[in-house]
Amino acid sequence: MLSGLLIVLLPLVLGYLVPVRRPHWQTFINHAVNGSVYVILLLMGISLAGLENLSSQLSKLGGNALLLFSITTAFNLAALWWLSQRMALKAGISPIVKDAPTSKLAAMQGSLLLVGVVALGVILGVLFGPRLGEALFDYADKLAEWALYALLALIGCQLRNSGMPLKQILLNRMGLAIALILAASSLLAGLLAAPLLALEWNEGLAMAAGFGWYSLSAILIGDQLGPLMGGVAFFNDLTRELLAFILIPLMIHRHTALAIGYGGATSMDFTLPVIQQHGGVACVPIAVVSGFILSLLSPPLILFFLSLSA
Repeated sequence: MLSGLLIVLLPLVLGYLVPVRRPHWQTFINHAVNGSVYVILLLMGISLAGLENLSSQLSKLGGNALLLFSITTAFNLAALWWLSQRMALKAGISPIVKDAPTSKLAAMQGSLLLVGVVALGVILGVLFGPRLGEALFDYADKLAEWALYALLALIGCQLRNSGMPLKQILLNRMGLAIALILAASSLLAGLLAAPLLALEWNEGLAMAAGFGWYSLSAILIGDQLGPLMGGVAFFNDLTRELLAFILIPLMIHRHTALAIGYGGATSMDFTLPVIQQHGGVACVPIAVVSGFILSLLSPPLILFFLSLSA
């Protein structure tokens, strides 16, 4: 039961043990992570095309993703609103950072591109599946598994060399509080959603433990629960990011902790430019710490919960 967890965690741990000091190697690792994500999501799309009754399965995927997203969002917003009322944190104290992206569409382009990659995989699977048969889908699954191991090793290395010392994380109590509240409320939502999605309790927890890291959650969930549930995890976490782009400008001055926290793991990268544009540089370290903690928690939590399956 736990052997699968150890096999998948091993590349993550090994990657974390590798120090990278030269900037060009760090840049290479960042590009390799992005490339691996695109490859695995393309393969996930091909696997989705191999499902029987594809149209009804895609309809089920959308319904389940909407259900999980709605429950998770309700729990997250309620918990973060409560935290905002008790946290002396206000945006706009420091000057707004220049040259941050002003267009929401520009900020969302990376997210929408990933949706396009999954869609391309489905199209390729539909086109070539009848010609190549089950061999195409078996090959896609095996290749995705090895790409996943490589991705986890690269992510471990990326986290090790992110420039975020443990002392800095622990001393930033606001970022730590936001991350823990977001994680706890997401897991409670996953427990509630599990029976509604016809999942075991631990599988519901795993689905909710992506914390907005849609590329990784889709890959880990899909590897264990199949491409359908991997797609549900992907669109659940992706929709969180898209909603965060809308919520941050509207809420950051009235409910700063809510605006920073709702983006989850993406608050240290994809939603960070929007946070700094509308909240000022005072919000940046809090967002980075919150996102980093959630990014650090997500992979082992997903793998641990999945390992509890019989």
